[in-house]
Amino acid sequence: MLITRRLEFDAGHRIPDHKSQCRHLHGHRYAIEITLSGDVIRQDGDAANGMVMDFSEVKALAKQHVVDVWDHAFLVYSGDTAVLEFLQTMPAHLTGVLDCVPTAENLAATAFRILDPVYRDTYGNDLRLQQLRLYETPNCWADATRA
Repeated sequence: MLITRRLEFDAGHRIPDHKSQCRHLHGHRYAIEITLSGDVIRQDGDAANGMVMDFSEVKALAKQHVVDVWDHAFLVYSGDTAVLEFLQTMPAHLTGVLDCVPTAENLAATAFRILDPVYRDTYGNDLRLQQLRLYETPNCWADATRA
């Protein structure tokens, strides 16, 4: 069985080597969809009876490990020294320093790597993160999937 939970967050970024406008500082209203696979729990008296995982728990874990960390942050590549130096001039600025350029593809892959162990077999029902879809805009997204 597959289940999916969608969450949204706002963040800024730039793509330093981009040939067009994305090389400038800008932001997006991102959406992240977390798709989990697992067996439906069939245990009378269990709060998750009839579910793969309670959607509120899917949300809580995604918020704790990714969404709240990236929400209203500027996501910057560690090699983008000019922007890193600029952001350091703002006290207490929320900055997410990444080891990759913050494209939709790289953000999806990074979020998948972060969340994969978080959801793994949480309920003893062979639970797995199957796919993570990250929308950069309503019309553009990247999917990170289990190989």
